[in-house]
Amino acid sequence: MKKINVSDVTLKRLSEDRAVSLLFREKSAIAGCADRLGADVIELPPVKNPREDAIIYKTVAKNVAHAALAIPVGFDAEGVSFAWECVKEAKHPRLQVELPVSTIQMEYTYHVKQSKMLEVIGALVKEAKSLCDDVEFCALDATRADADFLIAAVKTAEENGASSVSVYDNAGASVPEEIGALTAAVKGAVNIPVCVGVSDRIGMAVASAFAAVEAGADGLKCAMVGKDALLTGALSDAVNACGDRLGASVSLNSTKIHASIDDMLAGIRHEDAVPEKEISEKKKLLLDSDATPAQVANAAALMGYELSDADVGNVYKALGQVLAKKGAIGAKELEALIASYAMQAPSTYHFESYTTTSSNLSSAVSQITLTRNGETVCGVSAGDGPIDSAFRAIEQCIGHHYELDDYQVQSVTEGKEALGSALVRLRNGGKLYSGNGTSTDIIAASIRAYINALNKIVFEEA
Repeated sequence: MKKINVSDVTLKRLSEDRAVSLLFREKSAIAGCADRLGADVIELPPVKNPREDAIIYKTVAKNVAHAALAIPVGFDAEGVSFAWECVKEAKHPRLQVELPVSTIQMEYTYHVKQSKMLEVIGALVKEAKSLCDDVEFCALDATRADADFLIAAVKTAEENGASSVSVYDNAGASVPEEIGALTAAVKGAVNIPVCVGVSDRIGMAVASAFAAVEAGADGLKCAMVGKDALLTGALSDAVNACGDRLGASVSLNSTKIHASIDDMLAGIRHEDAVPEKEISEKKKLLLDSDATPAQVANAAALMGYELSDADVGNVYKALGQVLAKKGAIGAKELEALIASYAMQAPSTYHFESYTTTSSNLSSAVSQITLTRNGETVCGVSAGDGPIDSAFRAIEQCIGHHYELDDYQVQSVTEGKEALGSALVRLRNGGKLYSGNGTSTDIIAASIRAYINALNKIVFEEA
C-alpha cells in the first residue's frame, strides 16, 4: 500500500483568508496540532513582517517534533536567506520556491514572460539548495498553465536541485479527471515526488485528491480549516473508508482528528469579535500574554537590542502590566518598553534647558544646556528643523556624534495639552541604545529621549 505524504497548509490558508493576523500562541497551537495529528509537513505562510515573523517561525521550528517545516522563500536571494534563518533549527527544514506558472499570473503578479520565469525558477531553486537539502518547487495555478511550459518548469526545478514538486489548482475549477491527467503528466516528466494541492471550490476536493493519487501523486495538501481547502478531517475519513481500494494510506491519526481540530479552533479568535478599525493594527501583533521571557529576549535581539538578563526581566514585567490591559503588543510598543525599562542607567548628563528659533526663511538654531558632575555645558547648533538642531546642539555639548538610528514621536493623551512621547535610538559600536522622553512640549520630550539614550551609552562605556 502506497504511503501518501500529507502537507498541512492551515497556517497558509488562514493567513490568506483572514483580515486579522493570528496571535503568536494561535500560530504555535495550529502547528502543534498538525504535528500531533501526524502531518508529514507543516507549511508556514510567506514572510510579511520580518521581525515579527522571524520570532514566531523560529519558535515554531524548535517546537515541531516530528513533521518537516516548510517556508516559502520569496522572489530573490535575500528572501531565500531570510527564510532559511527562520527554519534552519527545525528537525526537518524545507525551503519552498513558490511561483505561478500560468501566463495570467506570471504577467500580473511578477510581470515576466515564460523564458524569464524559467530563469527565476532555476536560480531560486539553486540558491535554496545551497542552504537546504530539502527544496520543494510549487507550481502555482498549474491547472491554467500552458501544458508544455508547466513541464518545462518542473524539469527546470528538478535539474537545479529540487527534491520534490507540487502542482496547484488555485482557480478551483478543475474536475477530478483533469486533476488526474495533470498529475500523470507531471509525474511522467520528473523523477522526484509529486504533490498535488486541490480545491474544494466546486465541492470535489476529496474526489480530485483520489484522482491525483490514482494518477501517481506522492502527496496531498490539506488544511484543518480554510476556505475551499481539502479538509484534513474529510481526507482522513475518506482514506479510512476507501484506502484499501485505492491502495493508499496516510499517517493522520483518525481517532483524534476531529476532537483535536475542534479544540484547536476553539482557541482561535473569530474575526467578527475584532472591530474593523483595529484590524490594521492587529496585523502587526508580535507578543501576547503567553509570551515567555525567552521570546521577549529573542524579539529584542531581532530588533537590534542586546539585553542583559536583568533588562529582560524588567521588560517582561512591564510587558505583563501592559498585556493586562490589552491582548497583544506590536514591535513599536515593545521598543517603547525597552526604551523605558531596559538598562536604567544613572543620569550622567542632566537636561537643564533649551532655546530654539525656527522659521520657514532660515535654518533652525538651538541652544542646549546640560550639567555633568555639577559642571554646566552648553551647545549651540543650526539644523534642519528644531529637533535636528537640538540633537546637534547636544553633540556640541558632549563633543561626540552618535548615529541616530530611529526617531519616533506620538501623543499619549488627547487635547491641546496632550502629553507627547518621543523615542530615540542611538547606535554606538554596532549596538542600539534607546531612550524615552515625555512632555507636553514635544521638543523637550525629544531632548529628554536623546539624553536618556546617551546616558545608557556613557554608563556602559564606563
